[in-house]
Amino acid sequence: MPGSRTGRPPVQRAVRRPAAPRAARDNPLRRLHTRALRAWDRPLTAYYLILGGSLLIIVLGLVMVYSASQVTALQMSLPGSFFFRKQFLAACIGGVLLLVASRMPVKLHRALAYPILAGAVFMMALVQVPGIGMSVNGNQNWISLGGSFQIQPSEFGKLALVLWGADLMARKQEKRLLAQWKHMLVPLVPVSFLLLGLIMLGGDMGTAIILTAILFGLLWLAGAPTRLFAGVLSIAGVLGVILIKTSPNRMARLACIGATEPKTGVADCWQAVHGIYALASGGLFGSGLGASVEKWGQLPEAHTDFIFAVTGEELGLAGTLSVLALFAALGYAGIRVAGRTEDPFVRYAAGGVTTWITAQAVINIGAVLGLLPIAGVPLPLFSYGGSALLPTMFAIGLMIAFARDEPAARAALAMRQPRFGRKRGAGPQGPRRWNTMRRRASAARSSGER
Repeated sequence: MPGSRTGRPPVQRAVRRPAAPRAARDNPLRRLHTRALRAWDRPLTAYYLILGGSLLIIVLGLVMVYSASQVTALQMSLPGSFFFRKQFLAACIGGVLLLVASRMPVKLHRALAYPILAGAVFMMALVQVPGIGMSVNGNQNWISLGGSFQIQPSEFGKLALVLWGADLMARKQEKRLLAQWKHMLVPLVPVSFLLLGLIMLGGDMGTAIILTAILFGLLWLAGAPTRLFAGVLSIAGVLGVILIKTSPNRMARLACIGATEPKTGVADCWQAVHGIYALASGGLFGSGLGASVEKWGQLPEAHTDFIFAVTGEELGLAGTLSVLALFAALGYAGIRVAGRTEDPFVRYAAGGVTTWITAQAVINIGAVLGLLPIAGVPLPLFSYGGSALLPTMFAIGLMIAFARDEPAARAALAMRQPRFGRKRGAGPQGPRRWNTMRRRASAARSSGER
């Protein structure tokens, strides 16, 4: 080999190899997706979704109730903030119920199932007593508490059916009785029909639909066979058709599905059509908070059943999609709680509450969009109405208690340290040192090992 000028052999340069393609894990989008999945799968995800999502819905609902109800209050010669103050008071009471329910143990929830059911049946029966019950918008489902305060016992019937049905199905599952049809149907279906009958005596078919959805949700979670499920669904469907056919008001509401003109044949679809007008005039970001035009006497029930239409007009598509996203997060969190627990009562109760809130939101929003008949049910946690808000917030507290009670969530909450004050587990010798994997590995090394 010839030498160089310095007499040294030439330096052999390393052959450059083609650069290897960047690993998939170095892709920023892939890393972001992995982190999102990891954060989504944390033990406290359901807890934060239920707590944060419900609070956001309630706060946004208070803002929209204040905006949508001012004109109605002024037309009734009342202060503009009249309905907002009542809703805010109900939200404060509901917050106390939510906090109490979230701190109650599961055994106490099960113990309250029968008293709540008995109280709901008693109040729903009082509604039909002359001089006690009162009619609102053609439905005899209200009890006056004096002054401007009223209560609708059928709203508490939803909570009663969820708690009592979950306790009943859990006890039957523990005794392995759900494999028999009679134990799956009795007494769940007869008691549900008792509640439905008391509600239908007042003519409130919207609430009856929600209770029917809760019943089907409990049967589905119990693993009802397809034939049994289809049989109960067929009976409910036949009864529903009969009730609709025998009521001109319900037939008119059915005829307003997809209506674009106030007069659709013999039906007056004023409310349904003006709900579509409100959504259509909102655009992408809306006309601005408080700037709705339809709430000035054009849209009936603007702060109750059709508050979603006012939201679309003032906050636009962005606002309505935000509300839908919050309800979707609540639904996902409820399904996650029901699917990860090993307690049958928690599974049935979480599934029942999720079915209740999701079905009611779908029915309300579907009616505003013109896809479903107007059933007269409020948007959960969002519309005006203390009778609907109080049991729903108690049910949210129930879900929070279930989310905190998961084994992984309990461990994660126990590991959290308070930011201020004395740390958990701190004794006279200082805070407890947790045996983490790193400390155990460090302790196993010798003193000279590095």
